[in-house]
Amino acid sequence: QLQLVESGGGLGQPGGSLRLSCTASGFTLYYHAIGWFRQAPGKEREEVSCISSSGAITNYADSVKDRFTISRHNAKNTVYLQMNSLKPEDTAVYYCAARPFCSLKSRDFATWGQGTQVTVSS
Repeated sequence: QLQLVESGGGLGQPGGSLRLSCTASGFTLYYHAIGWFRQAPGKEREEVSCISSSGAITNYADSVKDRFTISRHNAKNTVYLQMNSLKPEDTAVYYCAARPFCSLKSRDFATWGQGTQVTVSS
């Protein structure tokens, strides 16, 4: 069974940092691009970032560029999202998703994790 599991969410302070992890089970992440998306209450799911299978290509939404960094450790079957300079508007449920090639469109992804809550508040 193909499964993605997100972890690392929680309460972060404005200006602080959190690191999310996306770990795969039942398949090898090496052959997949991984996207991070988020959904705030009452809002549509929006793209955050994507990393190619090799890690050579990364994409970011304008809202997180220069604050968030996506990376991957294929030997650990894990992709990370380092979130710095957190803002209250980063509060959302964060999801990771897998597909062969990078995309910032959620409809392009078929395999999703269950999400992890990130709350940014003082």
